[in-house]
Amino acid sequence: MKKLTSAVLLWMFVSAGVCLSQESQVRGWTKGKGWGWIWGQDDEVGALNAMTPQTVLRALALVKQGKVYDLGVAYDRTSFEWPGHSPGEVLSFRTPEGVKRQKDLAFTLPAANPARLGWHSTALFINDNVATQIDGLGHVTAGDDDHWYNGFKEADWGGNWGIRKADITTIPPMILRAVLIDVAGYQKLDALKAATVITAEDLRKTLEWEKVDIQPGDAVFIRTGTLRYWGESGGDHEKIKAHDSAGINLETAKWLVEQKGAILIGSDTSGLEVSPAAPGSTSWNPTHEYLLVQQGVHIAEFHYLEDLARDKVYEFCYVAATNKIRGAAAGFAMRPIALR
Repeated sequence: MKKLTSAVLLWMFVSAGVCLSQESQVRGWTKGKGWGWIWGQDDEVGALNAMTPQTVLRALALVKQGKVYDLGVAYDRTSFEWPGHSPGEVLSFRTPEGVKRQKDLAFTLPAANPARLGWHSTALFINDNVATQIDGLGHVTAGDDDHWYNGFKEADWGGNWGIRKADITTIPPMILRAVLIDVAGYQKLDALKAATVITAEDLRKTLEWEKVDIQPGDAVFIRTGTLRYWGESGGDHEKIKAHDSAGINLETAKWLVEQKGAILIGSDTSGLEVSPAAPGSTSWNPTHEYLLVQQGVHIAEFHYLEDLARDKVYEFCYVAATNKIRGAAAGFAMRPIALR
């Protein structure tokens, strides 16, 4: 009788058009509050703890055509980077000609190497915030004690060889339902002007135009049009600078997290948030502090969204994994993908 009653009740709910809300399927999120430090005192993962086998399957169910979109931009020593980070250098560390001249490398000598094989390898001197990237939860600190997400402090967990809590090795491989909010497309602009504030109302109007909505546990990507100027060799620096400072403000970030349940927020700019910050802000980067430190929500930057916007793909499966370098504060020069 108990099973029959449950079945009848389920049938009644479905017949009435009532179903379990997406909110009830995403653990850890509270509407009006967001995520916060709720996963235990040792947690280094943040809001991505809400990703489960069920949410992964929900994201994969969006793949109908088998089409892959490359969301990463190519990086080299001439590429644009935010002024607060250093450029990278790529050096030929081993070359075919060079190793064959090393007479102390017996395996390269003619007797042992009649096929005359050589190889290339490179040495990289690079910042962990270049090109397509994801900020780790230890990237930004706050207060006199320089604490980051979950109360980890510089005095306890900093050091000369990288941070030892919430570095990028703690970012799990991500398979998420994702929504593209093409603000530039909705406003019929090639790219938003510098210092344009993207408000929650801008996002709401764009979502209505796209006929999609954000569900709790989603990744959200906001297109400003900036990366249309990246190009093949690291970008038109002047044009990128003319648009790169457009972005969301603190109020918009709170709407995305506390009202919509975003689990990852990204854009096609180097910093996601508008610059300069609004007068009276507590810092020059209040949105980063709110997302990374207070909410444990990772930030995705310099994601290439032009192809998705061209094909009007506003809902997709997002797949990304960071390079697993212990101590690094951000995943850098990444190649995430969108699956349709």
